[in-house]
Amino acid sequence: MKKFILIFALIFFVGCMQNTTNVGRSEVDRTQLMLISSDEINEASAKAYGEVIQKAKASNTLNKDPKLTNRVKNISNRLIAKTSYFRQDSTKWNWEINVITSDTINAWCMAGGKIAVYTGIIEKLNLNDDEIAFILAHEIAHALREHVREQQSQEMIKSGLINVASVFGVDNTILGVANLAANVGISLPFSRSHENESDEIGLELAYMAGFNPDGAASLWTKMQEHSGDGGLEFLSTHPSHENRIKNLQALAAKLKASS
Repeated sequence: MKKFILIFALIFFVGCMQNTTNVGRSEVDRTQLMLISSDEINEASAKAYGEVIQKAKASNTLNKDPKLTNRVKNISNRLIAKTSYFRQDSTKWNWEINVITSDTINAWCMAGGKIAVYTGIIEKLNLNDDEIAFILAHEIAHALREHVREQQSQEMIKSGLINVASVFGVDNTILGVANLAANVGISLPFSRSHENESDEIGLELAYMAGFNPDGAASLWTKMQEHSGDGGLEFLSTHPSHENRIKNLQALAAKLKASS
């Protein structure tokens, strides 16, 4: 019986493996395990995005600066026009772009193309258009690769295995250690992998849209100066600033050399 269960599980998981984007010059070509549908993730993202926008409207922080808003939207639209190179269905996404007045140094793109940029990241770091383009392209790449969908699928597997173990009477202390091991050994490395993929696809996307790829390394140099060292890479969901800058410089040189 156990043998049949294992065979069924193997067939099921193999059937859920896919690569969400076309392989470009950045050569991101990793097969992903997806246990949740794109529609479910996109629907949840649209709802969450709507709540963020409504809150920003209520606090009068949504798109307050027309000049900055137009700047962000123009850069975003140049990037969006090139996303079909990585996945054709992105042309059918209901893209939304909004700028929120906040000291928060952040920007993100939810599944399905829901973009938000906080004024803090542009103003505090004094970003030029090439640097803005890279941070936006990086976030768009997360959506193109469906990293949220993949991360949720991984969490489903991790929770499922721990629940199965508890049914068979595995000690709670052992389960706690197993959960920590799964977090450090599975969840965090995949998060770093997601960041690396988004750096690589994002930089290529920005370059295709006509932006200077050197803006990526200069952005992270500014981030490093603002935040200091990124801490231990092993226990972080993001690559260290130094490794990130080095990788981005190498990829920028590769893209320029291939033109």
